[in-house]
Amino acid sequence: MDWKRSKHRNDWSHYRFRSQWALPVPPAVAYAVLARAEDYPRWWRQVREVTRIDDRTGTLRIRSVLPYDLVLTAREELRDPVAGILGIAMTGDLEGWARWTLTAADGGTRAVYDQEVDVTKPLLKRLAVPGRPLFRANHTLMMRAGRRGLLAHLAATNQAV
Repeated sequence: MDWKRSKHRNDWSHYRFRSQWALPVPPAVAYAVLARAEDYPRWWRQVREVTRIDDRTGTLRIRSVLPYDLVLTAREELRDPVAGILGIAMTGDLEGWARWTLTAADGGTRAVYDQEVDVTKPLLKRLAVPGRPLFRANHTLMMRAGRRGLLAHLAATNQAV
């Protein structure tokens, strides 16, 4: 997997996203929480279900504001706690990759989430052009809610500094 560049496509169903979260915990703590994907539904309400298949693979069901579920199979491609990087390859309703990169910043952690995917779910592909602004807004809202959920989780488990 080439984490820096993937094939550019002039396709309305192709998306690149980047989100940045400031977290009030050391990078090692943030990494430990983000590495446990099976726990995401506890603090990220849009991640509805995570089911482990094996040590490196699982299925996810996600749903944000818009009334549709995305079902994905995620396979761990990169796990480097020293560098603070977690990366997955995705198949299913989305095909592509996602990566967390965690670095120390301002007494806590700067968590950067990068994602590059192609939508494969037939209905969403048919709505690619008119729905694109809504799909991007849906992703933004999901990421904001994820950050809020993670901050609340860290505070509730006394991990925030």
